[in-house]
Amino acid sequence: MGEMMRAVEISEPGGPEVLTLCQRSRPVAGQGEVVIRVAYAGVNRPDALQRAGNYAPPPDASDLPGLEAAGEIAEVGPGVSAWKVGDKVCALLPGGGYAEYVKTPAAHCLPVPKGMGLREAACLPETYFTVWTNVFMRGGLMAGERFLVHGGSSGIGTTAIQLAQHFGARVFATAGSDEKCKVCTDLGAERAINYKTEDFVQVLKAEGGANLILDMVGGDYISRNLKALADDGRLVQIAFLSGPVAELNFAQLMVRRLTITGSTLRPQSDLAKARIADELRAQVWPLLDAGTVAPVMDSEFALADAAQAHARIESPGHVGKIVLKVGA
Repeated sequence: MGEMMRAVEISEPGGPEVLTLCQRSRPVAGQGEVVIRVAYAGVNRPDALQRAGNYAPPPDASDLPGLEAAGEIAEVGPGVSAWKVGDKVCALLPGGGYAEYVKTPAAHCLPVPKGMGLREAACLPETYFTVWTNVFMRGGLMAGERFLVHGGSSGIGTTAIQLAQHFGARVFATAGSDEKCKVCTDLGAERAINYKTEDFVQVLKAEGGANLILDMVGGDYISRNLKALADDGRLVQIAFLSGPVAELNFAQLMVRRLTITGSTLRPQSDLAKARIADELRAQVWPLLDAGTVAPVMDSEFALADAAQAHARIESPGHVGKIVLKVGA
């Protein structure tokens, strides 16, 4: 392998146009790490937040964007026994996915599911880690419960619908058009709510309230989410596309025994992420192997066209996951 590689860097905080093709030194695997020759990299909203200057990478992470990728292991660091050079994997990354090579802890890699290509596998880690930890580990979703996910046609939403439905929940979703609502019901949502023409609060109240809500909108949705919850309901916040500030009547939390929680994935410890990977391997990867659940694909862009990919993810039209084709 050569010492240099192609990558996309953030030249300065700003819009999609600040993503620039460059040459960088190829990473070297350290203790417990592997280097992956990237075939495809997933594009996610945290990448766009980082590009805009609103989501700084951890101090020890690459400054390059990209939190998930799939490809072939090119180098194995000291202390790694679970993987060998040539293994095909997908992986959660601390950063650096928009490049021909990336390094990550070996414990954050998972095998490419049976029958799945690297293109689709690149869409799994960030989304499935996020959904599993927030809906099932933190949110405690149980069979028979009513689950509402906002942004049902997004990468997170399409994943959450499929997994929640498979594990026996009654699934409700919001989306911004009738076409996107159909995507949600086709994936297993019992009811999809076009938020431009319907009030999700009234829909959920008519059903007895949501036991669990997964929200990435924030803003005025926060108070509305509390109204849509059943007694003893839980709200899990994973992003704030409409802002993090809201006015709330906290008496509701006491009287109705509500829970508000949330998390971000990237700052969690390597050990915490390894534990999530272990749960995914045991609980979810068999479903992917069997084709029971699968990523919903929106579009593919060349590495050099990362700016177009970011424009796409920030547009209202995309459904499911967006990838960059990196390798040959």
